[in-house]
Amino acid sequence: MSKAEKTRQFIIEKTAPIFNTKGVAGTSIQDMIEATGLTKGSIYGNFKNKDEVAIAVFQYHLQKMRSVIDSAIDSKANSREKLLCYPDIYAQFLYNSLPDGGCAILNTAVEADDTHPLLKEYANNAVMSWKEKIINIIENGIATGELKESNHAEAIALQIIATIEGAIMVTKLTGKSNYHQSLMDTLRQTINQL
Repeated sequence: MSKAEKTRQFIIEKTAPIFNTKGVAGTSIQDMIEATGLTKGSIYGNFKNKDEVAIAVFQYHLQKMRSVIDSAIDSKANSREKLLCYPDIYAQFLYNSLPDGGCAILNTAVEADDTHPLLKEYANNAVMSWKEKIINIIENGIATGELKESNHAEAIALQIIATIEGAIMVTKLTGKSNYHQSLMDTLRQTINQL
C-alpha cells in the first residue's frame, strides 16, 4: 500500500464514526480535521470533497459488515442455517459490532433519500445486493429440498432485510433493546417455518 493509499485509509477509518453518527450534512471539515489530526489541505489532497469521503466511508462500513456476514454464512452447511445467520449476526451487531451510529445502510438510506442522489444509489445498490444474496440462499434451499417450494424468495428476502433494518431503527429510536430481541426472535421463527 502506497503512502497516499495509507493516508486515504487513515482518513476513512478516522472519519467513519463521525459520518455514521452525524451524517454527511452534519459532518464538517472541522470534524474531519479533529478526527484525523490532518489539515484541510491534506484531507482534500486525498479526496475531491466531503462527498467523496462520505462515499468511501459508506463503502468501508459496508465491506466490514459484509465480511462478518459472509464469513458466518460460509461456515454453515445448509440454507436454513445460512439464513439464521442474519438474525444472529444482527443481534450481535446491535450490541458489539455495529459501527458508531448504527447500521450504515440504514443511516445512509434515510439521510440520502432526498438529499444526496449518489449516496442514495450506493445505499440502494447495497440493499439490492443483500437481497440477491438472500434470494440465492433461498433458491438453493428450495432446489435442495431444505426449504418449501412455495416460498417466494424475493418477498422473503425483503422481509428479512426490512425486519433487520426496522428492528435497528426502532431500537435506536426507543432505546429498548427488548424490541430488537423480540423482532429477531420473530425473524428466526419465520426462517424456521420456510
